[in-house]
Amino acid sequence: MTALQKLISQLDTSRQSAARSSSVFLRDVGHGLLEVSHNTLALVGLVLVSVLVFVASQRDLRHDVEQSTLSWLQARHEARTEGTDEALADLSEPDAIARATATDPKDLTRQQAAVAIWLSRRYRVAPEPVSRLVKEAWTIGAKAGLDPTLILAIMAIESSFNPFAQSPVGAQGLMQVMTQIHDDKYEPFGGNHAAFDPVTNLRVGVQVLKECISRAGSVEAGLRYYVGAANLADDGGYAGKVLAEQAHLRQVAAGKVLSVTAPLIVAPAPVVQPAALTSTEAEIKPAPAGDKPTNEQIALLR
Repeated sequence: MTALQKLISQLDTSRQSAARSSSVFLRDVGHGLLEVSHNTLALVGLVLVSVLVFVASQRDLRHDVEQSTLSWLQARHEARTEGTDEALADLSEPDAIARATATDPKDLTRQQAAVAIWLSRRYRVAPEPVSRLVKEAWTIGAKAGLDPTLILAIMAIESSFNPFAQSPVGAQGLMQVMTQIHDDKYEPFGGNHAAFDPVTNLRVGVQVLKECISRAGSVEAGLRYYVGAANLADDGGYAGKVLAEQAHLRQVAAGKVLSVTAPLIVAPAPVVQPAALTSTEAEIKPAPAGDKPTNEQIALLR
């Protein structure tokens, strides 16, 4: 064996010895750390148990700890909700109630309250908004010379007391007035968007109804004008439904107990041949495409 080979052999032996020594050292260090960790954890656990036993045995100390902990939790909770409370405070609007269309049924007369409660149950709407509409119907009905139960019956048949109802041809609101045709009537109330204010829609609808009855000469004929069937042989039973619902409301107002599911019994209407258009009636025909309808047109034209 040459000197070089002996040197290489010695180096290899030294390397293996160093590796074994390092492995033993690291293994011993690991075992030592594990033992120390176990002992440390045991010591910490023992200390914690001792502290808990000591605190539990001291009533005053336990009370102080509980109070301190509770105060800390409350402070954290308040700090958390403070931002939310400030945001909600910015959204508050004490005057919002002024926009609400509502009246306590207790503030109505006996007749009005009976009608309001019956309508709210029949059409599944809140009694307070209906009470406001009933009160308004009595007030404006007296001014216009119309039976308030007729006004309420029209609202019931037209929209089922949905103030945001709209027909396929554009009739809007409680009374289903054609807003584009009667936009002049909404000008005193601030514009066409007032059609979705229940009281405003009621008032404009009564104006249109009054015009229709005056033009037709009777309530039933006026209802045909109102629904846009003045020159048709049949109004689809509209007038009969309105008058049947009005009869229900009159019974309720008179103090009679009437089921909220009472059916609308509509008497067969006589077949009416379309009358020849007079110069006045010609004015209420639908305007040609592209022309703005005149204010003499019927409320609904449905």
